[in-house]
Amino acid sequence: MEDFSVSVPLHPLTGLFEDHLYATKIFGYVKVEGELEQMNEGQLVRLFLEWASSLTDLFSSCRNSYEVYKEAADWLRARAAQQPRIALVCGSGLGGLADVLENRTVFLYEDIPHFPRSSVSGHVGRLVFGELNGQPCVCMQGRFHSYEGYSLSMITFPIRVFFLLGVEILIVTNTAGGLNPHFQVGDIMFIRDHISLFGLGGQNPLRGPNDERFGVRFPCMSDAYEQDLLGLAMESAQELGFLSFTREGVYCMQAGPCYETIAECRLLQALGADAVGMSTVPEVIVARHCGLRVLGISLITNKAVMSYSSQEKANHEEVLRISVVRAEALQKLVTHLLGKLGESTNSL
Repeated sequence: MEDFSVSVPLHPLTGLFEDHLYATKIFGYVKVEGELEQMNEGQLVRLFLEWASSLTDLFSSCRNSYEVYKEAADWLRARAAQQPRIALVCGSGLGGLADVLENRTVFLYEDIPHFPRSSVSGHVGRLVFGELNGQPCVCMQGRFHSYEGYSLSMITFPIRVFFLLGVEILIVTNTAGGLNPHFQVGDIMFIRDHISLFGLGGQNPLRGPNDERFGVRFPCMSDAYEQDLLGLAMESAQELGFLSFTREGVYCMQAGPCYETIAECRLLQALGADAVGMSTVPEVIVARHCGLRVLGISLITNKAVMSYSSQEKANHEEVLRISVVRAEALQKLVTHLLGKLGESTNSL
C-alpha cells in the first residue's frame, strides 16, 4: 500500500492557504475522498491537477454575483425608512455611533439576505439606518475580518450593497496599534494612506472577474482617502478643540488575529506606517472601486511594543477599554463632520 500526497501553494510567493490532498493506492485502486476508483498514474496526476485548479479558483476567485448584492440591497430598501447618503463602518467598541442616530431602523445581520455574521467581541452585528446631524446614514455595528474565516468577497459584501443603496460617502473607523513614537493611546488618527501586507501577499478583494457595474478593472488607489474629506475632518477637530489628540498618518493592515511581533512592528515603522490593525483596507479598496468617497479614522488603543525589554503586551480587552474612553469624542467628531458635509454638499 502506497500513500500519495500533493501540496498546492495557492500563491506562488507566500504559499497562502497551502493545503494537501491524500490518496491511498490499494491493489491498483486509488482511494480518494472515501471512494475507490481504478486509476493509472496519468489519471491520478490529472485528478490532482483538476483538484488544484478548482481549489485555487475557490479561494482566489470566489465572488458574489451582482444579483446577490442586489437582492440584499432591495431587501433593505423595501424596509428602511431612509435612503442613506453616508455609510459608517464601526470598529471594535465603536458601535456607539449608531446609537446616536435619530429615526432609527435596525436590522440584525442574520436577517439580511446573504449578509455575513460578526463573531468578534465589541462587534454587535446590526445594521442601523437613521439620521445624524441631518444626514441620512447607514451604520454597521460590527464588521467582518479575514481572521474570522471570511473571504475578501464576504468581508466587503456590505460595501457593494451600500453602493447599490445609493451611498456616496464611506466613513470607516477602526482601532489600531500606534507605531509612530509621537502617538499616544487615545489619539484619533485620520488615515492619509494605507499599506496592505495582505494585498502585497496577493490577497486583493478585486481579484477575479471584474463587474463593470461596480467599477473599472484597474482602479486608482493613490487617492483612496479623499483630501477634501480629510480637510473637513481636520476642521471639525479644530472647531471642537480636539487638535491635541488628533493626528494624520498611514494605516497598515495585517491579517491577524495575532498581534504583531516586535520585529514586525519595527519593519512596519521602517516602511512608513504610523498605525497597524486588522481591517479597513479591503473595504476601502472596494469602496473606491465603486466610486465612493472615503474617510478613514483610526483610534489608537495601544502603543506597539518595540523593545524586547518591555513588559507591555497588546490585548483585545485594553482595545475595548480605550474605545469606551474615547467613544464620546469620536461621536462628537463624526457628528460635527456630517454637519459640515451637509453645508458643503454643493461645493465638493
